[in-house]
Amino acid sequence: MEKKGIKIAAQNRKAFHDYFVEDRYEAGVELFGTEVKSIRAGTLNLKDSYCQAKDGEVFAYGVHISPYDKGNIFNKDPDRPKRLLLHKREIRKLHDLQKQQGYALIPLSVYFKDSRVKIELGLCKGKKTYDKRESVAKRDAKREMERAMREKNR
Repeated sequence: MEKKGIKIAAQNRKAFHDYFVEDRYEAGVELFGTEVKSIRAGTLNLKDSYCQAKDGEVFAYGVHISPYDKGNIFNKDPDRPKRLLLHKREIRKLHDLQKQQGYALIPLSVYFKDSRVKIELGLCKGKKTYDKRESVAKRDAKREMERAMREKNR
C-alpha cells in the first residue's frame, strides 16, 4: 500500500539566495535501495549541487546522500552523479536553455511524492552581489513590519 501526499526530505535554501529562479521542473531520480532509506532518514545535502544536461541525459552533481548505517556492502558512493528522469523534450529544452549565457540548473528540493523520490529543478540565473543585498534588505524590512504589527496588536 502506497502512502499518498508529499513529504519534503531536503531543501536548498542557498539556491534562492544565490539565484533568481525563473522556471521549475519536477524530475524523478535514479537511486539504489540504500540511498532511498538514507533519504528517508534525512541524511541528504543539496548545498553546492547543480545539474547538467548532456548527451540526452540530465545528471545531478554534488547531491550528497550519506551512506545508510545498516547498508554495509550495498552502500553506493555518497557523491556519485545521480541520473534524473525527465521526458526527452524536457531534456532537449533544458539543454538548449543551459547553453544560453547565465542559466544554470539547480536542485531546489528533494521530496517524496506517493513514496517515490522526486527532485525539483530550478532554471536559474545568477544574482549579482547588489541583488543579494537587495533581497536581504527586503526580507529584513518584511520581518520588521511583521514585528511592528504584532506589537501593535498586543
